[in-house]
Amino acid sequence: MSEGWPHLDSAAHRPTTETIHLLLQLIGKLPLRLLPWINHGWHVALRISPRGAVTRCLPADGAHFTVELDFLAGAVTIQCNNGTVAQLPVAGLSIAAVQEQLAERLAALGLPAPLHGAPNEMSNPVPFRDDHAPREWDPDSARRLHGAFLAADRCFTAFRALYRGKTSPSHLFWGSLDLAVTRFSGRPAPVHPGGIPALPDEVTREAYSHEVISAGFWPGSGAGSAMEEAAFYAYAYPVPEGLAKQPVMPSAAFWHEALREFVLPYAAVRASADPDAEVQAFLASSYAVAARLLDWPDGLASSMQSPPGRPPPAG
Repeated sequence: MSEGWPHLDSAAHRPTTETIHLLLQLIGKLPLRLLPWINHGWHVALRISPRGAVTRCLPADGAHFTVELDFLAGAVTIQCNNGTVAQLPVAGLSIAAVQEQLAERLAALGLPAPLHGAPNEMSNPVPFRDDHAPREWDPDSARRLHGAFLAADRCFTAFRALYRGKTSPSHLFWGSLDLAVTRFSGRPAPVHPGGIPALPDEVTREAYSHEVISAGFWPGSGAGSAMEEAAFYAYAYPVPEGLAKQPVMPSAAFWHEALREFVLPYAAVRASADPDAEVQAFLASSYAVAARLLDWPDGLASSMQSPPGRPPPAG
């Protein structure tokens, strides 16, 4: 079994995953309200770090800071450009308590704390200040989830490097709790119908204003959901006719009719002899069939590969 791909049991990890999801929703309000809008909402997405998930650098009247959910320490960490570091342990706290104490810590450092509101992309969201429900934090579950995000992020970053057109970084969207990387053809797309729970339609329509072929990883949505277990996914918008019938690699990948996406179970990736290669095969093959059916311009994707950190050889 390849190291770096931890075993995930979505049902067993679900309570901690739900806690992490809500905490990232809370932290995500900071870049949403403190940064200028970047196309497709990229400014609100978090980056996977060696210890968790962190915001972009945030401005604060001449100061700069980041806020990170440290999966390994079970804490929210604030780091400032003046060298100040403050930490808030989250184990055993409700979301309301975290919101209150995090706002106090930010204010004590002279930093803005626009942490009000409620989660997005959830049915019947509870405002943060009213969410007093007990929240579970299991250190092992948090560590395993972080390890899976690290592995996926490594694969997505390598895949991103092979595209000559506009492409997103590998980044974590806290609304749906998925790590994603997206390629663009440069052409406008049909107006998206919207309808995502607790998310303004104008946000969805701006995100899908242009044609995309996107891939990602999510840790599963629990019993009774369309995809209960952790999995990689790939989709196109607009969805070209015949996409569902196209073969993709590896053999464990399949078209999920309810999601209208290709899906590759995380467990199948982890069980393979070369997990990274399995993910790359899935990313490349799903992109290839979607790009062909959408008649994307030639020459956007590159088959050239080079060692990390080095440019490809001159031709």
